[in-house]
Amino acid sequence: MRSTFSIAAVVLACGIAATIAPSAMASSHGEAPFIKGNPRVDGTDFYMFNSYEPGREGYVTIVANYYPLQDPYGGPNYFTLDPDALYQIHIDSDGDAREDLTFSFKVTTTNSDDAINVGGVMVPVPLVAIGPVGSDRNATANLNVTESYTLSVVRGDRYTGASMPVADAATGATTFKKPTDYIGTKTFPNYVAYAADHIYNVRLPGSTQTGRVFVGQRKDPFVVNLGETFDLVNNNPLGPENGRLDKLEDKNVTSFILEVPASYLVNAKTHDPVVGGWTTASLPRGRVYTTTPTFAKPVANTGTYVQVSRLSMPLVNEVVIGLRDKNKFNASEPRNDSQFAVYVTNPTLPTIIASLFPVAAPCTPRNDLVQVFLTGVPGLNQPANVQGAEMLRLNTNVDAASGGIPARRKGVQNRMGVLAGDLSGYPNGRRPGDDVVDISLRAVMGALLPPQCAPNGSLPYTDGAFIDDSFFDDHFPYIRTPLPGAGM
Repeated sequence: MRSTFSIAAVVLACGIAATIAPSAMASSHGEAPFIKGNPRVDGTDFYMFNSYEPGREGYVTIVANYYPLQDPYGGPNYFTLDPDALYQIHIDSDGDAREDLTFSFKVTTTNSDDAINVGGVMVPVPLVAIGPVGSDRNATANLNVTESYTLSVVRGDRYTGASMPVADAATGATTFKKPTDYIGTKTFPNYVAYAADHIYNVRLPGSTQTGRVFVGQRKDPFVVNLGETFDLVNNNPLGPENGRLDKLEDKNVTSFILEVPASYLVNAKTHDPVVGGWTTASLPRGRVYTTTPTFAKPVANTGTYVQVSRLSMPLVNEVVIGLRDKNKFNASEPRNDSQFAVYVTNPTLPTIIASLFPVAAPCTPRNDLVQVFLTGVPGLNQPANVQGAEMLRLNTNVDAASGGIPARRKGVQNRMGVLAGDLSGYPNGRRPGDDVVDISLRAVMGALLPPQCAPNGSLPYTDGAFIDDSFFDDHFPYIRTPLPGAGM
């Protein structure tokens, strides 16, 4: 926190959730028509927070989740990523709504086409694994399908800027192995150890400090009362905070997780500690497919990459952006966000909620939301020179700026984040244990707005699906082991 931060800024910080709205409880699980049919490049959640693992002060952890609603038992092919896609995490370090730094992931899938002798004939097997898999990253002998990835740091334009590879700090290799999805406990007798061996310490180009990276399947960290939410908010918004089921409790996702020094993200000239972040997935503009006797594969890519998925602040494209503009938003860049301004100044969800329940929507236009939603909160996480744009903004220097208040450890984080005075939480970045749904519910109805503008703003709104920091580990990669497809 900076010295200018005040309770007024807290009011504004809560207002940011009002642009997100209370029925927005699926984060970004199939939020737009195009991406619904392309789940491998569908971003589900984005997190960026000051690392709270003991001994990792001065680091920032970034999580970009993709491929929503993974049923753990979803074999035989499970949830490999798209080898044609660029999965990217962007950092704006000077507030101009353009990426200054991009972490670019490219995934490769290898099909070994394993065959076994059946009556003297070698016949290809139909399974991803043909035997138990050991606990280290090199235990691949029984795997028929494996995935690996490269990671590059791009400075400037995400597609055309100067790109340099990230390397394994131990070996210097620039290709990393991705763990196979958790098929079950017979295939993976010790998946916890197996996945942990896919955490890499990495050398970052242009820095003497190292970072960490993990790409692989994880338990979906988002918590939501999903079905009832989209059934015209068919739940009790004033009920107990833990009175409803988490409908994502049995789902996995695929996570791109980075930990890098905060100084690597901060602008080297201005030293402004506030950075903005978002994730995108892009595909070649044209793809031509053919089939072989064993599997379909792309044989030609034409044109340049086109962005098909975009995610930063939670819940935006589901319930803020109008239906006709959802694909457009996913293909847009933050610097062009003025075209969506009406969804911020005159959000529809409060009015919809007021039509479903005996409450009144806050008054409009929500000019306070323009400042907070697009620029960050003055005195907390607004860059010194900022152009309005939708992205998750984090003050990487909260500890020093707040006079010694630490990035709170697991067990003392407040799930309501800034709304409850925990300045290390949402919307100053986003930690896994921040209950963005309940924050949004209370703020959208005006919890900290003047009573004349929000007659029902003091009510304790909730979706009933509880979450806090106890749902997550206190160390990298924070997001927990995925659910097995069988054997529990």
